Amino acid sequence: MDQAEAPSSTMVLEFKEDTALTEKMRLRVSSLQKSGQKRQDGERLLLPHEAVYRLDFHNQKLIFSRWNVSLGGHGRVTITGISQHWTPDLTHLMTRQLLEPIGTFWRNTGDPDESRLKCLEADMQEFGERIAELAKVRKVMYFLFAFKDGAEAAKLRCSVAFRSENDC
Repeated sequence: MDQAEAPSSTMVLEFKEDTALTEKMRLRVSSLQKSGQKRQDGERLLLPHEAVYRLDFHNQKLIFSRWNVSLGGHGRVTITGISQHWTPDLTHLMTRQLLEPIGTFWRNTGDPDESRLKCLEADMQEFGERIAELAKVRKVMYFLFAFKDGAEAAKLRCSVAFRSENDC
Protein backbone atom coordinates (compact mmCIF):
# COMPACT_ATOMS: atom_id res chain seq x y z
CA MET A 1 0.00 0.00 0.00
CA ASP A 2 3.00 2.31 -0.10
CA GLN A 3 3.37 4.98 -2.76
CA ALA A 4 3.46 3.55 -6.29
CA GLU A 5 3.71 4.96 -9.78
CA ALA A 6 0.30 5.80 -11.20
CA PRO A 7 -0.56 5.07 -14.83
CA SER A 8 -1.64 8.17 -16.76
CA SER A 9 -5.32 7.11 -16.74
CA THR A 10 -5.28 6.94 -12.94
CA MET A 11 -6.31 9.91 -10.80
CA VAL A 12 -4.59 10.13 -7.44
CA LEU A 13 -6.44 12.24 -4.88
CA GLU A 14 -4.51 13.24 -1.79
CA PHE A 15 -6.23 13.63 1.57
CA LYS A 16 -5.73 17.18 2.82
CA GLU A 17 -6.23 18.30 6.39
CA ASP A 18 -9.08 20.80 6.72
CA THR A 19 -7.42 22.87 9.43
CA ALA A 20 -10.26 25.40 9.67
CA LEU A 21 -12.89 22.72 10.24
CA THR A 22 -10.62 20.81 12.64
CA GLU A 23 -10.14 24.01 14.64
CA LYS A 24 -13.89 24.75 14.71
CA MET A 25 -14.53 21.23 16.02
CA ARG A 26 -11.85 21.68 18.69
CA LEU A 27 -13.47 25.01 19.69
CA ARG A 28 -16.80 23.17 20.10
CA VAL A 29 -15.16 20.76 22.58
CA SER A 30 -13.46 23.64 24.40
CA SER A 31 -16.68 25.65 24.58
CA LEU A 32 -18.60 22.73 26.07
CA GLN A 33 -15.86 22.13 28.64
CA LYS A 34 -15.69 25.81 29.68
CA SER A 35 -19.45 26.22 29.99
CA GLY A 36 -19.93 22.86 31.72
CA GLN A 37 -22.46 21.80 29.09
CA LYS A 38 -22.82 18.31 27.66
CA ARG A 39 -22.72 17.33 24.03
CA GLN A 40 -25.98 16.89 22.15
CA ASP A 41 -27.50 13.43 22.20
CA GLY A 42 -25.67 11.45 19.48
CA GLU A 43 -23.09 14.18 18.86
CA ARG A 44 -19.56 12.99 18.08
CA LEU A 45 -16.92 15.34 19.49
CA LEU A 46 -13.42 15.54 18.04
CA LEU A 47 -10.82 13.81 20.22
CA PRO A 48 -7.35 15.37 20.79
CA HIS A 49 -5.61 12.81 18.53
CA GLU A 50 -8.05 13.34 15.63
CA ALA A 51 -8.22 15.78 12.70
CA VAL A 52 -10.62 16.37 9.83
CA TYR A 53 -9.36 15.69 6.31
CA ARG A 54 -11.05 16.08 2.97
CA LEU A 55 -11.03 14.77 -0.58
CA ASP A 56 -12.10 17.04 -3.44
CA PHE A 57 -13.56 15.28 -6.47
CA HIS A 58 -13.01 17.08 -9.79
CA ASN A 59 -14.33 14.05 -11.67
CA GLN A 60 -17.30 12.33 -10.10
CA LYS A 61 -17.42 9.15 -12.21
CA LEU A 62 -14.72 7.10 -10.50
CA ILE A 63 -13.77 3.47 -10.02
CA PHE A 64 -11.61 2.69 -6.99
CA SER A 65 -8.13 1.44 -7.84
CA ARG A 66 -5.88 1.45 -4.73
CA TRP A 67 -4.72 3.18 -1.57
CA ASN A 68 -1.30 4.89 -1.39
CA VAL A 69 -0.25 5.25 2.22
CA SER A 70 3.16 5.81 3.76
CA LEU A 71 3.90 6.40 7.41
CA GLY A 72 7.25 7.28 8.89
CA GLY A 73 7.96 5.26 12.01
CA HIS A 74 5.36 3.15 13.76
CA GLY A 75 1.80 3.68 14.87
CA ARG A 76 -1.80 3.32 13.78
CA VAL A 77 -3.87 5.61 11.56
CA THR A 78 -7.63 5.12 11.44
CA ILE A 79 -9.68 6.77 8.71
CA THR A 80 -13.43 7.15 9.09
CA GLY A 81 -15.61 8.53 6.32
CA ILE A 82 -18.29 11.06 7.19
CA SER A 83 -21.58 11.13 5.29
CA GLN A 84 -22.49 14.74 6.06
CA HIS A 85 -21.94 17.98 4.20
CA TRP A 86 -20.69 20.73 6.49
CA THR A 87 -22.23 24.16 6.40
CA PRO A 88 -20.42 27.37 7.35
CA ASP A 89 -22.35 27.51 10.65
CA LEU A 90 -20.66 24.21 11.64
CA THR A 91 -23.37 21.60 11.73
CA HIS A 92 -22.39 19.28 14.58
CA LEU A 93 -20.99 15.86 13.71
CA MET A 94 -23.38 13.10 14.73
CA THR A 95 -22.33 9.49 15.37
CA ARG A 96 -24.89 8.22 12.84
CA GLN A 97 -23.01 10.11 10.10
CA LEU A 98 -19.85 8.00 10.46
CA LEU A 99 -19.47 5.45 7.66
CA GLU A 100 -18.37 1.84 7.77
CA PRO A 101 -16.07 0.19 7.12
CA ILE A 102 -13.30 2.28 8.54
CA GLY A 103 -9.75 2.14 7.20
CA THR A 104 -6.86 1.26 9.47
CA PHE A 105 -3.18 1.23 8.57
CA TRP A 106 -0.46 0.36 11.06
CA ARG A 107 3.14 -0.57 11.67
CA ASN A 108 4.06 -2.20 14.96
CA THR A 109 6.77 -0.82 17.23
CA GLY A 110 9.23 -3.63 16.44
CA ASP A 111 8.75 -3.48 12.67
CA PRO A 112 11.47 -1.81 10.56
CA ASP A 113 10.51 1.63 9.18
CA GLU A 114 10.88 0.27 5.64
CA SER A 115 8.40 -2.55 6.25
CA ARG A 116 5.08 -2.42 4.44
CA LEU A 117 2.13 -0.99 6.36
CA LYS A 118 -0.43 -3.50 7.54
CA CYS A 119 -4.16 -3.11 6.87
CA LEU A 120 -7.31 -5.17 6.56
CA GLU A 121 -7.31 -5.50 2.77
CA ALA A 122 -11.00 -6.44 2.33
CA ASP A 123 -12.12 -3.46 4.44
CA MET A 124 -9.81 -1.12 2.54
CA GLN A 125 -11.17 -2.37 -0.80
CA GLU A 126 -14.78 -1.88 0.37
CA PHE A 127 -13.94 1.54 1.84
CA GLY A 128 -12.35 2.69 -1.42
CA GLU A 129 -15.36 1.47 -3.40
CA ARG A 130 -17.69 3.32 -1.00
CA ILE A 131 -15.72 6.55 -1.53
CA ALA A 132 -16.03 6.15 -5.33
CA GLU A 133 -19.76 5.57 -4.95
CA LEU A 134 -20.21 8.72 -2.81
CA ALA A 135 -18.12 10.75 -5.27
CA LYS A 136 -20.92 10.32 -7.80
CA VAL A 137 -23.10 12.69 -5.74
CA ARG A 138 -20.45 14.83 -4.04
CA LYS A 139 -17.71 17.27 -4.93
CA VAL A 140 -16.09 16.97 -1.50
CA MET A 141 -16.03 14.31 1.19
CA TYR A 142 -14.82 14.61 4.78
CA PHE A 143 -12.94 12.09 6.92
CA LEU A 144 -11.82 11.76 10.53
CA PHE A 145 -8.18 10.71 10.82
CA ALA A 146 -7.14 9.34 14.22
CA PHE A 147 -3.43 9.05 15.03
CA LYS A 148 -2.55 6.44 17.68
CA ASP A 149 0.36 4.48 19.08
CA GLY A 150 2.99 6.98 17.96
CA ALA A 151 1.61 7.86 14.52
CA GLU A 152 1.83 11.55 13.64
CA ALA A 153 0.10 13.58 10.93
CA ALA A 154 3.44 15.05 9.82
CA LYS A 155 4.76 11.55 9.05
CA LEU A 156 1.74 10.43 7.01
CA ARG A 157 1.14 10.63 3.28
CA CYS A 158 -2.21 9.27 2.22
CA SER A 159 -4.00 9.27 -1.10
CA VAL A 160 -6.43 7.12 -2.98
CA ALA A 161 -6.20 6.25 -6.67
CA PHE A 162 -9.18 5.96 -9.02
CA ARG A 163 -9.75 5.23 -12.68
CA SER A 164 -12.33 7.25 -14.57
CA GLU A 165 -15.51 5.40 -15.57
CA ASN A 166 -15.06 7.08 -18.96
CA ASP A 167 -11.84 5.06 -19.51
CA CYS A 168 -13.64 1.73 -19.17
